[in-house]
Amino acid sequence: MSDLQIKKSSTTWDVVIVGSGAGGGMAGYVLANAGIKVLMLEAGAYFDPRKDSQQLKFSYESPRRGAGTTRPFGDFDAAYGGWQLEGEPYTTKDGTDFQWFRSRMLGGKTNHWGRISLRMGPKDFKAKDGLTDDWPITYDEVKPYYDKVDRLIGIYGTKEGLENDPDGIFMAPPKPRLNELFIKKGAQKAGVTVIAGRGAVLTEALPGNKDRAPCFYCGQCGRSCKIYGDFSASSCLVIPAVKTGNLKVITNAMVREVLTDAEGKATGVSYINKEDMQEYQVNAKTVILGASAAESARILLNSISPAHPGGLANSSGVVGRYIHDSTGSSAGGFLPQLLDRKRYNEDGAGSVHIYSPWWLDNKKLDFPRGYHIEYGGGLHMPSYGFGSGMHRMNGLVPGRDGKMKEAGGYGAGLKDDYRRFYGTQFGMAGRGTAIARYDNYCEIDPNVVDKFGIPVLRFHYKWAPEEIKQAKHMQETFQEIMHNMGAIYAGPEGPETNYGLEAPGKIIHEVGTVRMGDDPKKSALNKWCQAHDCKNLFVVDAAPFVQQGDKNATWTILALSMRTAEYILQERKKLNV
Repeated sequence: MSDLQIKKSSTTWDVVIVGSGAGGGMAGYVLANAGIKVLMLEAGAYFDPRKDSQQLKFSYESPRRGAGTTRPFGDFDAAYGGWQLEGEPYTTKDGTDFQWFRSRMLGGKTNHWGRISLRMGPKDFKAKDGLTDDWPITYDEVKPYYDKVDRLIGIYGTKEGLENDPDGIFMAPPKPRLNELFIKKGAQKAGVTVIAGRGAVLTEALPGNKDRAPCFYCGQCGRSCKIYGDFSASSCLVIPAVKTGNLKVITNAMVREVLTDAEGKATGVSYINKEDMQEYQVNAKTVILGASAAESARILLNSISPAHPGGLANSSGVVGRYIHDSTGSSAGGFLPQLLDRKRYNEDGAGSVHIYSPWWLDNKKLDFPRGYHIEYGGGLHMPSYGFGSGMHRMNGLVPGRDGKMKEAGGYGAGLKDDYRRFYGTQFGMAGRGTAIARYDNYCEIDPNVVDKFGIPVLRFHYKWAPEEIKQAKHMQETFQEIMHNMGAIYAGPEGPETNYGLEAPGKIIHEVGTVRMGDDPKKSALNKWCQAHDCKNLFVVDAAPFVQQGDKNATWTILALSMRTAEYILQERKKLNV
């Protein structure tokens, strides 16, 4: 990289945004619609779901058929990335097993996520157990922006009046599938609350929006939607913003650092063009990072200057600190009541039809905070195998004579088993609150760079005993529900696997690396996601989170990004940024 000739632009943009996912996409949408001239840099390829989605294709149509592996979420899913990217390594230390998923495409991970859209609640912003710092904002301050996001994007669900799982402005939810009726009955018998799912999928026309059509229930939201029926930042935010004429997108732009002047003020961004491998610099009056929690931390830590010797916005030393991912443990099996079941289309929406919000009082438990449960199953596109957990039952299944036998085999017996078991499987997954801890962090590896010559991240992350206990409780709950369903399932994951607790990063909910707070000595951003050390720098992805709840992060990213973008507009009028 030593022979690079840096190419500098003479244009100064009002705002440059790094990243086009939920945070970057929302900021770009709000600012462009307000007449602000915005340049957006995306590290991956251009992706328009209407043109590029791979909906309604069978697995055997994959151009990679016979390759021996599939892409992380399937060859047709809109996940241009993975936990490992060629030429883009990351490292770990002290025995850490952190898995960092990167999505390199317009709209980022919002193209292939589960669309489960949950608001954080009052207790998530202001916990009363003393384990973590409070957010510098309350639910009531964020609620108006949650409401705006609901109206702008569309979400289904039902009003339940739950204190820490606030209701939104909902469209009608899809009905439970047959497997889910069994799950709901078994869960309620176990004392587990079950309500309609809350998903960012249009179940009816969105008022005033002629570009998006309601869901036609193919169940393939993970491939992103050709009719824009689900929420992706590409289809719902970035592409509409481009149509205003105020937002320009540069793809394949791998950002190295934020540039600053002698006073420490942000002046623009330096990036590597992945096509010609040359370095470019763009100028802007305001810089917004929305590259994802870990990537934004990486950019800030690599942005070293005389004014910011420890990295930009890092006088507190907390950039990269307090990273945390949702806890996750899963189970599954099949329902013998549904063997040889009647065939019909029950694909449904690609998001959950039912789920369980946290239902217990932690004062009576041996771990803090809680988790929610996501459920699924039914007559989805067939795949090889007989369902989650079957490998742990040694492949034994009931035969037509009622006796247990080996599943599968070959020839007519294999085909018969496929027909009998198709649609009997189900799964359930807990997604819980990990505690934000100073000792879980990412930092710059002093010895490793990626293929663009940019220093990479090194992760240090350990699950705490409380989080392992949470996974144990998940497994015990799953077993009780499955027993009540009359299901056949494997024994629970045990202590040898930390009760099935996934490696940190595997749930792809990492948050908290550039935390907000009122005290500049303990936080990097103020309550508007504005850097304490650099007033024209903002961060709008999940990095500002002080503490995640047991909720998927996307809806809160969107609400906070909208709030920050509106604040930037106000500050521009005052000539403060």
